[in-house]
Amino acid sequence: MCFVSVTIEIANGVTDELVKAFAHLVPQLSKSSPPPTAEQLAEMVASPASDILVARLDGAIVGTLTLVTFRIPTGMRAWIEDVVVDDSARGHGVGDQLNRFALQVARDRGCRTADLTSRPSREAANRLYQRIGFATRETNVYRYSLDD
Repeated sequence: MCFVSVTIEIANGVTDELVKAFAHLVPQLSKSSPPPTAEQLAEMVASPASDILVARLDGAIVGTLTLVTFRIPTGMRAWIEDVVVDDSARGHGVGDQLNRFALQVARDRGCRTADLTSRPSREAANRLYQRIGFATRETNVYRYSLDD
C-alpha cells in the first residue's frame, strides 16, 4: 500500500508555484474563465474577506479552494467557492480535506453556516459535499450578469 501525504494551508503570499498551480487547475474547473493573474491572486491573498486554501499532495499543489467570510446583519457568513482538485490527485481525499479545513476556519471565525453551490453535472463533487454534511437548501439562486 502506498501512503501519500496531503497537507492543507492558507496561502499567505503569491509565488510562481501558486500562479502556475492556478494556471493548471482553473481550466479543470471552468472552460470559460481564465486563471487569475499574479496580481489578482495577490489581491485575494491580501483581502481580509477571502482565503486561498492550498492542498499539497507529497509537496506539490494539487488543489485549491477559496473561502470567503464576511459579516452581514444576521451574523458571520462563510461561502466556499471554486473548489478544484487536479484530475491526477482525485481519490486521495484532497477535496474532503480542503473542505473540512475550510469549515474549521469558518467555525473559528464565528460563522454558523457555510454555503456553496455545485453544478449537478459534478456528480463526484456533489457526493463529497453530501458525505461531509452539506445539505441541499430550499432556495432559489439567481444570477444577474453585470457584463451587459
